[in-house]
Amino acid sequence: MAASENKEFELRGINHLALVCKDMERTVDFYSGVLGMPLTKTIELPGGMGQHFFFDMGGGNALAFFWFPEAPEQAPGVASPACNVGEGSIATAHGSMNHVAFDVAPEKMEEYRERLQAKGIEVTEIVNHDNSPMQVSETVTDDVFVRSMYFFDPDGALLEFAAWTREIGPGEANQKPAVAGQEESYLERQREFMERLRRERS
Repeated sequence: MAASENKEFELRGINHLALVCKDMERTVDFYSGVLGMPLTKTIELPGGMGQHFFFDMGGGNALAFFWFPEAPEQAPGVASPACNVGEGSIATAHGSMNHVAFDVAPEKMEEYRERLQAKGIEVTEIVNHDNSPMQVSETVTDDVFVRSMYFFDPDGALLEFAAWTREIGPGEANQKPAVAGQEESYLERQREFMERLRRERS
């Protein structure tokens, strides 16, 4: 991905993302045991308020988890996607974090998919994202900008291994941002799109 200059703040990337888990031990088993991320910091919050653990994602970035004794139960379709990519809508609520994408080397994608499967993780096929009308290519072409595979953690957080295949930058930011009040026009386009897909597949 091409570097773009931020003229307001000298940001150096993600310091950490903080998610919430139901079982910290299970979370440590998954992120350290399955994904191999070192557990670098553990915090017992004061007054029995819970725990806050940090994992090293590489590149100076951390992934953190809170465990709260009074946390609400998981809410698929609200706080996290209700299904995996390619299986239906992955829409989540305003203010939610839809998924976490870990940057990996392009040449490691197939190997890492096999490793995840060997560890018993259900993972999607590798998706080649491009600029075509369907935004997916069966093969890696010059138009493909990122390759992705998706899987869930034990609490239903959608995770992605993503590999940039070429540089992208401001010249590819051409869509006008959606605003509140446009929902119905988008939903109508979505219905038409899904109906067209259904007809093509039948």
